[in-house]
Amino acid sequence: MASIHKVDFQGNCSNDNNSDINKLNERERKKIQHELKIYMEKYFKQKLGKSVDYTKIVLWDDMLIIQGEGFLTEPEKYIVKTTAGKDVVNDARMHVARQHAIDNIPYFQTLLSAKVIHQTYMVDAEKDFWMHVMVFNRILTQ
Repeated sequence: MASIHKVDFQGNCSNDNNSDINKLNERERKKIQHELKIYMEKYFKQKLGKSVDYTKIVLWDDMLIIQGEGFLTEPEKYIVKTTAGKDVVNDARMHVARQHAIDNIPYFQTLLSAKVIHQTYMVDAEKDFWMHVMVFNRILTQ
């Protein structure tokens, strides 16, 4: 029988042979995805003065995937039309993505009772798209 290792926020690890206890069922998964969508839109509105036009949240297996489209301001859309401007906007928005991870990973870990063990994020200013993918230390969904 497979076991799950629970890691608390102090880094202590324990085995759990009842692996379905903390897994989200379909209804719970959809509810949390919706809550996270609203949370992310509020976060960006508060931090940047503009939310994204489209947010998609996917909780699957041991991953949380956040996608956003339509996050550029009107001046950034103008600047990104040039090669040099595209690089400047990508660099600035990557800084925002890094700060988003710093600000929000503790919240995600608490919400999901799991620890982020890997993550990556990317920004494509030319396509007005960003994405943050986190892998957790346990399976989150049934």
